[in-house]
Amino acid sequence: MAGGTTGYADILKAPYAARLLTGTLVGRLPNATAPIAIVLLVRAGGGSYSLAGALAAVYGIGTAIGQPLLGRAVDLHGQLRVQLPAAVGSAAGAVLLVVAGTDSPLLAYAAVAVAGVFTPPLEGGLRALWPSVLGGEDRVHRAYAMDAVAQEVMFTVGPLLVTLLVSLWSPAAALLAINALGLLGALSVVVSEPSRRWRSAPREAHWLGALRSPGLLALLGAFLFIGLALGSITVAGVAYADDQGRESVYGWLMAALGLGALVGGLGYGARQWSDAPERRLRAIVALLALCYLPLTLTPGVLAMTALCALAGVFLAPAIACAFVVVDRHAPHGTVTEAFSWLVTTVGVGSALGTAVAGPAVEIGGTAASFAVAGVGGIAALLVLLTTQRALAAPARPADATIRTENDPSGAAEPGFSSGHQA
Repeated sequence: MAGGTTGYADILKAPYAARLLTGTLVGRLPNATAPIAIVLLVRAGGGSYSLAGALAAVYGIGTAIGQPLLGRAVDLHGQLRVQLPAAVGSAAGAVLLVVAGTDSPLLAYAAVAVAGVFTPPLEGGLRALWPSVLGGEDRVHRAYAMDAVAQEVMFTVGPLLVTLLVSLWSPAAALLAINALGLLGALSVVVSEPSRRWRSAPREAHWLGALRSPGLLALLGAFLFIGLALGSITVAGVAYADDQGRESVYGWLMAALGLGALVGGLGYGARQWSDAPERRLRAIVALLALCYLPLTLTPGVLAMTALCALAGVFLAPAIACAFVVVDRHAPHGTVTEAFSWLVTTVGVGSALGTAVAGPAVEIGGTAASFAVAGVGGIAALLVLLTTQRALAAPARPADATIRTENDPSGAAEPGFSSGHQA
């Protein structure tokens, strides 16, 4: 573990690295906590679980539509011209939801759709920036692991922050506060020199863009179901907290899930991996699916918190490994779009999970809603097992011509996707 920690410290010493990571995490705070805040806002206003789940689902679908479109726009026009206007638009949607409330469902749906569609693709943008900031495939892959670990810190702190803001003020104030923080985080990233100067590698004109890669499509199919599992846990956790009669229980469950992922991510990033990431990802997702199944037991609060922590252990490793697989299979010049498609797919899956888990609570109880997570994990594994041929070989040949074309400085390893500085 010490070696991995030292490696993380070395990465953070690189110019702009800490700022970009921190700004991206804060900028993504609305996206990470909006489903929680929306559910709490609707429930505080007397709305049903079905309405809460449906609004969260619309937000997720909006994000799913916006991320690849905005990601492609970033690849074509640069980060500053796309990310900042998008962040402003997303925050405006959240403000509209707070002002309109849920008395007019149509307006509420429109507000969350705007907030989702204009969510800036900061996550994909950061991964596109790492090669130009760090250089070297090993350092960038370690940065992917660090990125996943840092996200889990946010997913640990985020639910606690939302529940704290709700307890101090209200769900509406919590939603406004996290969007204000998100806007500041996005601003910090896009005005930095690496972000302002970054340009995508040359790309082949093709209407499918990144989606013309069979390996990427296979990966996205698997992560659709991982997203479904995560989305269902968001609603199931609220139902479990209601069963216990304590709203604060929900924050602890979500924080435990993030803490487990944090521990798993640190362990994953501390190792040097020599096997094919596609094979490694199948093993990690199998363990992830196995850890989701005990959640259906819904024991007492202490045991349930421990089960949530266990369920999170293999989440960050799965995400970090998926970053590497995306990089290996995305066509040249589509790096931001490809990473954004991964975010989109998880968002669509999460939206489906919240939409399914709401009725599952009302029909079969809390255990049934947690069962959706187990089904999602198993389905993700089945997709990876049945698409091994598509994932067997990266889409891009590792040759010197491609390296020179996309990485004029020679900082990245041969065959390693990279944007470049203008």
